[in-house]
Amino acid sequence: MGTKNNVTEFVLFGLFQSRELQHVCFVVFSLFHMLTVLGNLVVIITINASKTLRAPMYFFLSHLSFADMCYPSATTPKMIADTFVERKTISFSGCMTQLFSAHFFGGTEIFLLTAMAYDRYVAICRPLHYITIMDRRKCGLLAGASWVAGFFHSILQTLLTVQLPFCGPNEIDNFFCDVHPLLKLACADTYVVGLIVVANSGILSLVCFIILIVSYVVILLNLRSQSSEGRRKALSTCGSHIVTVILVLVPPMFMYIRPSTTLAADKLVILFNIVMPPLLNPLIYTLRNNEVKNAMRKVFRVKGNSGEK
Repeated sequence: MGTKNNVTEFVLFGLFQSRELQHVCFVVFSLFHMLTVLGNLVVIITINASKTLRAPMYFFLSHLSFADMCYPSATTPKMIADTFVERKTISFSGCMTQLFSAHFFGGTEIFLLTAMAYDRYVAICRPLHYITIMDRRKCGLLAGASWVAGFFHSILQTLLTVQLPFCGPNEIDNFFCDVHPLLKLACADTYVVGLIVVANSGILSLVCFIILIVSYVVILLNLRSQSSEGRRKALSTCGSHIVTVILVLVPPMFMYIRPSTTLAADKLVILFNIVMPPLLNPLIYTLRNNEVKNAMRKVFRVKGNSGEK
């Protein structure tokens, strides 16, 4: 006979216990979330409205911006709302939904970055064949595969967790439902599940990180044969991608590559991963890219002029 699940809700401890710090969190993270959604929405609108941003890189960037807009939205609004209440609770189904959504969009973001690295590799290392290799069909398949891979990564995490028996304490020392704190609460042996989580999240993040770094090293080595102008432009683009890769992948490797344990720093590390890359990516990909900046000015100037008429 299986252990009965007596837990219908979980209690979240949140980031801080101090009411003053919670009020600061409300102001700061409300502002961050608003800027994240607005910034990524502007990137999506610009790419889809501009006739000049039709390169595969911008197609993937629009998908990345959508994932970046959704990823923090899976957890941040709940965290912001919880700053107003003393007892922060979330239903069992809401907890599993939050777990699935966070890993779905976070995993998809990683796979999209891998697809973008492949696009840059082909553009720089095989420029004569770039148009034929990265056609619309190939780009669509790579983007679709990224979303499907993110789904399977997340559904595995969720199915492993939802079938566990929860019959004792229901307090999670975190601001959202993540897999390690939930495994800690399960009243069953979670050793095997913990190993699968390490493989599914930690090792996956590490493998993607190694692939991405190696691909950019190969790209940078191939830049020696480029002209100075082409080298400068490629370095600018690759530099932006490398910064994003580090911001996105280092925190998950810290969180999930170890056995199922929780550390004091976990909350701040995962908070950084949820908040900062989606907030900074629109700035990284626009401030260092003149094509996007020019297209953005043109798109929103036309919109403004048409509104005045």
